[in-house]
Amino acid sequence: MHWPFCQAKCPYCDFNSHVSRTIDHSAWKTAYISELNRVAALAPNRTLRSIFFGGGTPSLMDPDTVSQIIQAASRHWNFANDIEITLEANPGSVDAGRFADFGDAGVNRVSMGIQALNDADLRRLGRLHNVADARRAFDIARNCFERVSFDLIYARQDQTLDQWRAELTEALNMAADHLSLYQLTIESGTAFGDRFAAGKLRGLPKDDLSADMYDLTQDLCEKHGSPMYEVSNHARPGAESRHNLIYWQGGDYAGIGPGAHGRMTIAGQRYATEAHRNPQKWLSEAALGNGDTLKSALSGLEQAEEYLMMGLRLKTGLDIRRYEAMAGRPLGIAARNTLMELGMISVRDGYLSVNKQGFMVLNAIISEFLTA
Repeated sequence: MHWPFCQAKCPYCDFNSHVSRTIDHSAWKTAYISELNRVAALAPNRTLRSIFFGGGTPSLMDPDTVSQIIQAASRHWNFANDIEITLEANPGSVDAGRFADFGDAGVNRVSMGIQALNDADLRRLGRLHNVADARRAFDIARNCFERVSFDLIYARQDQTLDQWRAELTEALNMAADHLSLYQLTIESGTAFGDRFAAGKLRGLPKDDLSADMYDLTQDLCEKHGSPMYEVSNHARPGAESRHNLIYWQGGDYAGIGPGAHGRMTIAGQRYATEAHRNPQKWLSEAALGNGDTLKSALSGLEQAEEYLMMGLRLKTGLDIRRYEAMAGRPLGIAARNTLMELGMISVRDGYLSVNKQGFMVLNAIISEFLTA
């Protein structure tokens, strides 16, 4: 469920997020429920394993909207006994009462966009909260939800290796059960992208320092009992994001809300879906009966390539037999042998996985297989 609104647009963000002075919460609730009903009719009698309220800043949603969506989903599908219901939140947009309301609505996991534990860098990243806000929100979340995750961005401007070591150690000591740790990426079309193109974004780390920071991240997280299970995600055993694992393992998911993507198997055929990106366009089209702008049948090879791109992000890797059944052809034997000789990948028990050094050049490894 994609909520497209934020209080402010962060300079590094290329997500489909927007700032709006007024939001008609009633109209949005009606549109979400309408789209959920439509999608449920396409995929009846399924077991629902997760709901993810992403954005944007979903903690800006009316808690009653979240509650009504969860109730509607429960009427259409059988909830798994351990269903994971996640809501993304920013520390500057929440308080104890609002978190409690989301918990009462059925949310059992929160993912917080803390991004840095340094006030100067938070300002540089365009964040509206400070470290004290983040810590208060985290403490509140721990009291309201079964599971708490938060995001940090590293390889920031002028950040040293020792500074990242201290900050990551502090984050690990906060006892979150899940951490998403991303290197700062400069995307075109963002404020940071424009500054970089104009030569005004100074202090970005060199490749060697970025690699050292990645190595340090793996070592510290493993020592603290939160090893990497996906290229940018770390968790205590059993606390992995069940929702994101569905993406990475090539499962079915419905995407509802502006710009949301989905992958759904209907009558034996897997489809890619995509919703209108513009919030007002999506809202008006959803009111007319369909917020999607794309529903495309995927060939076996297209499914296999998506599975490869997503599955290699996981530490466990991908099932070679599953890939080959989808693709109708072997998985790049020459590329496989070359990358194994270089120590970049391993093959064990029918699974192909990327080794520690290979994750630093993951895109290149994926490209090798896709072009094989």
